[in-house]
Amino acid sequence: MGNRPAIVLVHGFWGGAAHWSKVIVELSRKGYGPGDLRAVEVPLTSLADDAERTRKMVRQIDGPVVLVGHSYGGAVITEAGDLPNVVGLVYIAAFAPDAGESPGGITQQHPPAAAANLAPDSDGYLWVKPDKFHESFCQDLTAEEGLVMGVTQKAPLASTFGNTITAPAWKTKPCWYQISSEDRMIHPDNQKLMSERMKPRKIITLAAGHASLASKPAEVAALIDEAATSLG
Repeated sequence: MGNRPAIVLVHGFWGGAAHWSKVIVELSRKGYGPGDLRAVEVPLTSLADDAERTRKMVRQIDGPVVLVGHSYGGAVITEAGDLPNVVGLVYIAAFAPDAGESPGGITQQHPPAAAANLAPDSDGYLWVKPDKFHESFCQDLTAEEGLVMGVTQKAPLASTFGNTITAPAWKTKPCWYQISSEDRMIHPDNQKLMSERMKPRKIITLAAGHASLASKPAEVAALIDEAATSLG
């Protein structure tokens, strides 16, 4: 792989590490081997828990790391990106909160189109209604892919939405951002606001739903590779 950093992929709400499967394949075609790629499985129980799980994986890597976060995973990399071997951050249709901000607070500024399709259960977990998952999360994937994603969704504890960032890593680390213009889970206007204020090295906009990592994997992998190559 040359001098490129390792890449750690962080999933968001309503999915797991396997949401990155198509991006992993695309990165492998660009020369990243199994030892160069990690996809952390975070518990979605609190921002502190999820950031610490991510830090533990990063600490296992001997050398520089680029953290990549999708959706709520952007909040995780914002919190966990303070480790010294993290050299860059890539946000994929993701939250990038500032200090004291939470994903829930940002969401309320511009509620997304699919907000009404979220439903809490009696144990405190928040779900995307299974029959609404395809149209809400990944309308640009096939109905079959949407079915599988909806049935296998990993619900967060609803309280995680209100967890706030302490010291945002994007203020001190180089960053990149991909906006999904057809996103129904994080309003595109929120993505524009968050991306522009962090003054990233690059912003790209894809005509994609929230699951751009699955519907536009080549483009997403190209942005990740561009970030890693520039930091190598």
